[in-house]
Amino acid sequence: MARPVTLFTGQWADLDFNTICQKAKSFGYDGIELACWGDHFEVDSALSDDGYVRGRWDILAAHGLTAYSISNHLVGQAICDRIDERHQAILPPDVWGDGDPEGVRQRSAQKMIDTAKACRLFIDARPGGEEFPAAVNGFTGSSIWHSIYAFPPTTQEYWDQGFKDFGQRFTPILDAFDEVNVNFGLEVHPTEIAFDIASAERAIEAVNGHKRFGFNYDPSHLGYQGVDYVKFIRTFADRIYHVHMKDVWWGHGDGTVGVFGGHTDFTDPRRFWDFRSLGHGDIEFEDIIVALNDIGYSGPLSIEWEDGRMDREHGAAEACAFTRNVDFPTSDIAFDSAFEE
Repeated sequence: MARPVTLFTGQWADLDFNTICQKAKSFGYDGIELACWGDHFEVDSALSDDGYVRGRWDILAAHGLTAYSISNHLVGQAICDRIDERHQAILPPDVWGDGDPEGVRQRSAQKMIDTAKACRLFIDARPGGEEFPAAVNGFTGSSIWHSIYAFPPTTQEYWDQGFKDFGQRFTPILDAFDEVNVNFGLEVHPTEIAFDIASAERAIEAVNGHKRFGFNYDPSHLGYQGVDYVKFIRTFADRIYHVHMKDVWWGHGDGTVGVFGGHTDFTDPRRFWDFRSLGHGDIEFEDIIVALNDIGYSGPLSIEWEDGRMDREHGAAEACAFTRNVDFPTSDIAFDSAFEE
């Protein structure tokens, strides 16, 4: 069977949970990937209210939907980042606290641990039982992203300290994930500790190959960088814990803005790259499906819809249909076996 198609609700957090479920069903989705902001999935409520996760499933079931994962990107970003006023806008008040940077990082780490516990409760309450390994998707932040261009001259020892910081902060988090049998899927992404294949390999080393550290695969953050997004799947075949379907184009600007964005806003026509609705960008999704089939990934294809040039409801419905069309099941026979008969 083809994989289930879900909608990541992170870009729909302005809508209440019941409304986004209603819309996702009308767009044609099988389920949703619940974001831990807005009112879609509240970590603290899941841990303190015995009826909360059952209530989430009741609403999902009422709309004929299912779910396989939750995502806490915003809190994850603050775990390793150099904290500034931008983080206050994306963090819950109890995590921001007084804004002291180290306090913010520590509270973010604890909230991520709590997210794993909440995810376990949520998946355990799933009608029919668990069909897919429990996963929390998110970000890590990075203490060394600001040094990406390597000037002032930057040594490997300097970058080593950044990966060491990541390892020290995330290993206890991953241990806590292991205690409740939940995987962490990093969305490899500029501003994170891992943003391409080389840095992803280094991040794995930094946590000593911890089995709970893997990836929420998203090609849109790799393609415009010039990273081989299909090679990523094959390189980390045993660590693809979840998949985002998201498109991007590059090389469509007017030559005045480069790959670093030129401090321009998304949809600025001068930009070298921009996110696009599925099928409207430059990602070759059939190549991705072939690679996912080759590594045996059978989990959901979760659409993270972003396209500032398109109505989001039109785009979300179109993206769902696009994904169903491009996805195909693997074969259980060799195509040339008939010649042996």
